[in-house]
Amino acid sequence: MREAIAAAREAARHRDVPVGALVMSGGDVIAVATNRTLRDQDPTAHAEVLALREAARVRGSWRLDDCTLYVTLEPCAMCAGAIVLSRVRMLVFGAWDEKAGMAGSVGDLVRHPRLNHRPEVVAGVLAEECGGVLKEFFAATRIED
Repeated sequence: MREAIAAAREAARHRDVPVGALVMSGGDVIAVATNRTLRDQDPTAHAEVLALREAARVRGSWRLDDCTLYVTLEPCAMCAGAIVLSRVRMLVFGAWDEKAGMAGSVGDLVRHPRLNHRPEVVAGVLAEECGGVLKEFFAATRIED
């Protein structure tokens, strides 16, 4: 999770909302990504989606069923859908997202009983530190505006 936090801080340096994600397989980090929505002018360029894309490229397969995704913020609906579709074995996230989180806050898409795949979810890992990165970013953004 600390590497995902470092990635989140990198996103903040580029004025993107500081969310970081990484994918691990067999104890190895195979993909790391940050939010790139502003940099790429792409509404789908969330850290989770970018990390899953890179992991699939590295693995040569869209099925990431032996992988764990670490992300600093509870995934939104788009990212939760991508997590389910990629068949990630486990999702580990830091801060809860009470406005848009779809792994237990607003809804629980990743564990919806009608879906054919439901990853194991571990929530709240280094939550204060992950949330602190977001709070710092938004506090600084308000001062600049």
